[in-house]
Formats: sequence, C-alpha cells, structure tokens
Amino acid sequence: MSVENQYQNWENNEEIRLFREYLKIPSVHPDVNYDECVEFLRRQASSLDLPVEVYEVNPSKPIVIISWEGTDPSATSIILNSHMDVVPVYPERWTHPPFSAHMDAEGRIYARGSQDMKCVGMQFLGAIRAMKRDGVQLRRTLHVTFVPDEETGGTLGMKDFVGTERFRALNCGFAIDEGYASTDGTFRLCNGERTKRRVYFHISGTPGHGSLLLKDTAGEKARKLIDKLMDFRKSELKKLEDNPGLSLGEVTTVNLTMMSGGVQSNVVPPELMICFDIRVAPDIPVEEFEAQLERWCEESGGGIRLDYGDKDPVVAPTKLDDSNPFWAPFQAALDAMGVQVRIQTMPGNTDILFVRALGIPAVGFSPMNNTPVLLHDHDEYLQADVFLRGIEIYRKVFEGIANV
Repeated sequence: MSVENQYQNWENNEEIRLFREYLKIPSVHPDVNYDECVEFLRRQASSLDLPVEVYEVNPSKPIVIISWEGTDPSATSIILNSHMDVVPVYPERWTHPPFSAHMDAEGRIYARGSQDMKCVGMQFLGAIRAMKRDGVQLRRTLHVTFVPDEETGGTLGMKDFVGTERFRALNCGFAIDEGYASTDGTFRLCNGERTKRRVYFHISGTPGHGSLLLKDTAGEKARKLIDKLMDFRKSELKKLEDNPGLSLGEVTTVNLTMMSGGVQSNVVPPELMICFDIRVAPDIPVEEFEAQLERWCEESGGGIRLDYGDKDPVVAPTKLDDSNPFWAPFQAALDAMGVQVRIQTMPGNTDILFVRALGIPAVGFSPMNNTPVLLHDHDEYLQADVFLRGIEIYRKVFEGIANV
C-alpha cells in the first residue's frame, strides 16, 4: 500500500478521528476546565447507546462513568479507568502545536496526552464499539471511568471517589488503568507501584550578616543533607546500571525538585527549604526509609523538620497467580494474540493505587510497543497503527476477563 493510501486510511478511520478530536481538547493544568471533555464523552456514550453519569465528589472535578451492563449484573464488574487531565506544555519546544493532534505521513499523532493517557480511554471505548458491532455479550459489566486531576496526585478525583457509596455501588472486582510505552516489541504490564514520598525539608540555622562565618547555618546543613540524598541516589543508579534485568520501578529514585528561602543577598536566612521527590522501591520497608531520612537530618546538624504533605498509602502489588481469578484469562488472551508482556513495577504513581488499596486486583497496561517513552515530554506522539492495535488487544482481554 502506498504511503498516501495508508495515510488516507488513517484519516478516514473512525477511531483515529475520535482519538484526535479528544486530543484537541486542552484539558491542561493548571486550572483545568473539564466541561469540553465531559460533553465529548457524553457524545461518545450516546453513539454507543450506553448510559453515562457525571458524578462530582468535589466541585468542578467531574468523574464520567460510561457503563455497559453484562448479562449477569450481580457479578463483580470491571473498571476501565483513565484520566482526562494532561500536564503543562511548552509550545515553543514542540514541532507541532501540542493540541493540534497533527498526524504526519508516518502516522505519528502529536499531542499532549497522546501517550498519557487519552489514548487508553479512547481505546477502551473503541474496543467496546467493536464488540457491540459484532454482537458480543459479556457476563460482567464494564464501567469506563474518566477521572480528573490524576496529574496532580488524584486527591480531588479518584482518591476521594473510592471512598464514596457511588464507587462501592460499581461493585468492582478487577480494574485496568494506564501503564507506559515499551521501546521494543514487548509490552509492559504493571502490577504494582513504588511508594511516593514528596519530602519537604525545612532547615533552620543560625541567621546573621552575610559577611560573617557563622556556625550551623541553614546553608551548611542543607549542603550536608543534599550530599547524603545524592549519594544514595548515585548508589541506586549504579544498582540499575549493574543489573540489566532490573526495571526503573525496582529501584528507589531520589530527585531534588524545589529549593527556596532567604530574603536578601547579604542576609544569612534562618531557614531554607528543599524538596525531594522520592519513589521508594517495593523491596524497601517505607517506615525504615523514613527513619533513615530522620537520621540523615540529625547527622546534617539537626534542627530540620520533615513535612511529607499528603502521604500516599503503602499498597502491596496485585498478585498474578491462581489466587487472582482474572489473571489466567488475561494472560490467555495475550498469549492467543502472541502478545509478550514484561511484568514490572510502575515507576510513577497512577490513580489505580487508590483502587488497589481497597484490596481490588488491578493492573496498569497501555498497549504501546515499539514506541519511545514520551509521557510529559515535548513532541509527545503515538503512532496510528499502535493505537489501533491497542484496541484489538484490549478487546480480546475484555472478552476474557469479563466472562470469568
């Protein structure tokens, strides 16, 4: 097939058209307005002849629920979750405008959210559209949920939603959320997440005139503390480099993300603040790591207060064995298609953490292979063929797990 004909096929494909339409909605932080997303999703539900509900746990933070009832409504349901929001962009760093959903001759669709994660929400609906078109009936109900504010921690979205009677009424037995792209022919499947700790160190010290050599200043303590954290970071990086079989989700990442303090250049401040984004690997007890942070603070001179903000819960990974009745049919569907997956720990945190914290088995799986990892990057894109193949993969998976 010629390049021109292939491009025309993508242009005329209904699923590609809807995906690009969704990508053009600038549901971007900060101060996201979700109205356009909600109206778009209402239209999708109508076109699928499915009921849709818009539920708000918090004002202006809508949760859209599109449901396809199964033949046994009493059976536990499957939740297919995605988030509507996307991270900020630097338009001047993009080859194409980040909300244009430009598709080039190679079928690369450029837009913020193309990988993270408007693709997944539209693939969920595309798989349902294909099954309904072919007269497929599933035993279990599918609830496709579109939630707000995942990119800012999910606090006003999924985190609060899972504590409501409305969520309990969904009667969820298994859930699927986002994973991330794989650069080779395999796919990543994530059954757990590292524990996130955003640690704000408030470092107090001796204040005074900038011309003096004061002892125990906040700056001295900050330097010592930063060195300890960066030395630990270096050791984790070496562990990753020395063990090719390890994935990023299996080591602890430490990154200095914020620094603030001081009022004038010739005044030694009484306090400085530094913030580290830390993701604790599953094999490290979080309470022991937090105790280590306290010791490092004392060794750096003391007078350092730790603030963790809103702590994420420590959640065990979902078991992928016979104790999980959904895993065998999930794996069988993948095997039937010749889809090879690598089981990994998700390096970042997603909304599925809050579902898994309830004891509900859940995985992160974005069917994107042979694709560079571009989530949160400039020129984020997804190839049209990869997107369409993902719909086929999800369909077979849903047919397997929804008939358990």
